[in-house]
Amino acid sequence: MKKTAYLITLLMALFSFVALAKPTGSYKLVVEGFDWGAGVNKVILSLSDTTSIVNGMEYSVFASRKSTAGAIADDQSSGKRDVIGAYVSDENGNRVKTGKNITLVLMVGPQLPISSPIQYFRSKGNVWVDYQLTIVHAKSQQVWDTNAGKIMPLIDQFDLTGKYKLNDQLTMSYASFSPKIKKDKAPLIIWLHGGGEGGFDPTIPLLGNKAANYAAEPIQSIFEGAYVLSPQCPGAWMHNAQKISTHGKENDVYNEGLMALIKDYVKSNPNINPTRIYVGGCSNGGYMALKLILLYPDYFAAGYISALAYRSEYISDTDIQKIKQVPIWFVHSKDDATTIPDLTVVPVYKRLQAAGAKNVHFTYYDHVNDITNFYGGKGFQYNGHWSWVYLHENLPKTDFDGSLVKVNGKPVSIMEWMATQKKGK
Repeated sequence: MKKTAYLITLLMALFSFVALAKPTGSYKLVVEGFDWGAGVNKVILSLSDTTSIVNGMEYSVFASRKSTAGAIADDQSSGKRDVIGAYVSDENGNRVKTGKNITLVLMVGPQLPISSPIQYFRSKGNVWVDYQLTIVHAKSQQVWDTNAGKIMPLIDQFDLTGKYKLNDQLTMSYASFSPKIKKDKAPLIIWLHGGGEGGFDPTIPLLGNKAANYAAEPIQSIFEGAYVLSPQCPGAWMHNAQKISTHGKENDVYNEGLMALIKDYVKSNPNINPTRIYVGGCSNGGYMALKLILLYPDYFAAGYISALAYRSEYISDTDIQKIKQVPIWFVHSKDDATTIPDLTVVPVYKRLQAAGAKNVHFTYYDHVNDITNFYGGKGFQYNGHWSWVYLHENLPKTDFDGSLVKVNGKPVSIMEWMATQKKGK
């Protein structure tokens, strides 16, 4: 109640101030993906005149979050944003010495829901919210409250228009990235999202966690340029015909259509190297990645799987024999209470090892920590289910026994390892 009263007082004071202020201006949001999800980490203000000086301490930023998909808690629906930096920029937020825009850098973090343009609803998963800002400059009394759109620096490099017709009733959306480094043939990295990112907006799987990172320069440079394909399930990858999650006990309803989409995408992009197609995913997507490997063991050059949701009890010994030659790297956390490792990844890995798998690895973390020691704070732990935090940043380097994974005697990270995998090698 105290927090609500404070926000009401704060907003009333703001509205009183705005009434006396100069005519309003427009702004653009900058949205980026972080380890915990999407964040509005910058706002670009338009100016009537050029400037070369800015002081971020002179600006106050107030946020409002609304959604027709459901109610948002009071302490997450409105509040003040902290300005942690500012610089003169162009209209796209690039630094310049003199310009007609100012970019304010805003604090974001896993414990700051007011910073997110996306909200998770149990019945709908992650959805975009109506995210509005009011920015006030104390000295000039200038106000910016007209939203002129958003910039998504990495997401905007993806083609977000992909559609594949599964049947007469259903179409699957997908995002795709084409590498800047053009070679005769380039590998394809396929990412399959978790259960909260389904629907028909392919930006959600890229931002629901940091999945767009496979198109970022650090990972792209390892592969010397790679295509990235991010299909979006209309529901959840593990759904059976009754829309109930099957952890492998029954067949799901999406694997056939998904594989058709993948093959169609590869056919439509002849510069993809068919011997270097990699499939991975987290949770629901980890289930589906392993499902595709089980169904098409000769198609994929390697798999990379986090928070595996496929239950070992539903994988036959015959299936284990079929995939023991497929290079796979698992990533999981011991405290994952959603995809319990002793029911999923641990027995699957051990069964593959017992079957004679020579190129299957498993990085097993105690917890999922804030790898920046900044956004969540030193010692901050994410939900143990979120082992993809490590995966998206290419951090896994160790095997189940704690030893370093090596290729030709050289220690490698998971992406460095994957880049060396080739079908038929």
